[in-house]
Amino acid sequence: MSYYNQNQPPVGALPPQVYSKDAYPQQQSSGSSDFNEGRLAAQRQNSTPPSSSSAVRLWRPNAQRNVRNQWSKLNRLRHDWRSAASAARSHATNIVNSYLSQKYMDGMDFGVLSDMPNIRKKACSKLFKQQELHRAQFLSSYRDMVAVVTQMVSTCKSMRCYFRGTSNSPLAQFSLSSEDDSDNGSCGGIPVFTFFSITSFEELAREIVRMFISELNLKRLLVMELLSVYDERVAEVAVLHWSDEFYDGELIDLSLLNLYSNENREPVFPCLKGCKSSASTIQSKQLQDSNVLQVYITTWLVEVNIDRCRVDEIFDIVGGEMRVDFSETLG
Repeated sequence: MSYYNQNQPPVGALPPQVYSKDAYPQQQSSGSSDFNEGRLAAQRQNSTPPSSSSAVRLWRPNAQRNVRNQWSKLNRLRHDWRSAASAARSHATNIVNSYLSQKYMDGMDFGVLSDMPNIRKKACSKLFKQQELHRAQFLSSYRDMVAVVTQMVSTCKSMRCYFRGTSNSPLAQFSLSSEDDSDNGSCGGIPVFTFFSITSFEELAREIVRMFISELNLKRLLVMELLSVYDERVAEVAVLHWSDEFYDGELIDLSLLNLYSNENREPVFPCLKGCKSSASTIQSKQLQDSNVLQVYITTWLVEVNIDRCRVDEIFDIVGGEMRVDFSETLG
């Protein structure tokens, strides 16, 4: 990795005292009022008096250690996301293949096997059982992805370093939660390493997490569709609605991500920026054209809401600031 000039901030980085107005995706939801606590804490930083030199000497090494740990965790989580998304795509592909094989079973040429009693019915039954197995695995992978993004949000909220006890004591301790309203965990907004304050690290982390939250929201729509495809001539499965809970506790998880609206009592529906969309009438279709299913799989793969170049750039910027090569920290 190439490192940056010590006398000027890295290109593309946020200045230490610049705050973003949008810390997380602006979904119309009252499901998680605490989701923007980090942004409110950042705004309060302006009124925090400068810390004493002794407090700075005590605070900075602990803050550096914590920030490194949180960004290393965020780096690991983005790779966990990639693994879970890849596994989910594999299961989704198997669901589609099993479904299409059942759908076109009548037109298949079985050759010398055609005279076997109920060969097509038995084949369809076998394919349906395989499809059910892949459905369960697909849902499990989706649940893993929700857990990953939830941990990303928690990581963004854990970058501040608070004094525990008296800051003037040489034995002062630190924690991730505040015991004093006057301590916002940023030591007055001073640089943690060279240029970036805690707030700057938080803003860059939130920029990444916003992408993953938006992508998760879109993937939930694809999950609803892919879990509900089946050939009604073989068996019936429950058709999912957008307001349904796909697994036990999902709506609680979505609330933590600001993806559940208490007002509408349903998950926030994905939509284009600046547009409004309602999911009140949205439900999955059990019969889908093969071309539509291919579009679903392709959409899952490309992850349109995640700018990989920008994510890599942010990790390079942060890594340059704290002298860590995140490409080599995965073990």
